[in-house]
Amino acid sequence: MPTSKTTSLTKVLLERGPFRFVEKGTIELNGMPDYRLQEQDYYNRRWFDVYLFDNQAQCLLAMEDAEYPKWLTGKPCYIKDSVSREN
Repeated sequence: MPTSKTTSLTKVLLERGPFRFVEKGTIELNGMPDYRLQEQDYYNRRWFDVYLFDNQAQCLLAMEDAEYPKWLTGKPCYIKDSVSREN
């Protein structure tokens, strides 16, 4: 798994609910920014990495779609309001 360079500066891009999107340095292998999804622990309120995005486009998609971060972390998501039967 790619690691970040020794830049400890974390730039918060968006914080929504229990999730936040951050840019944490650059990836050593390709020199591109390292985008991550973090979740806040309920008890100690600390943030921890739950998903490492492949690229900026995937991070942007996750910021636009509120259900996508839930899907990435295995939480219930994309639930229909009503179910209909098709004949």
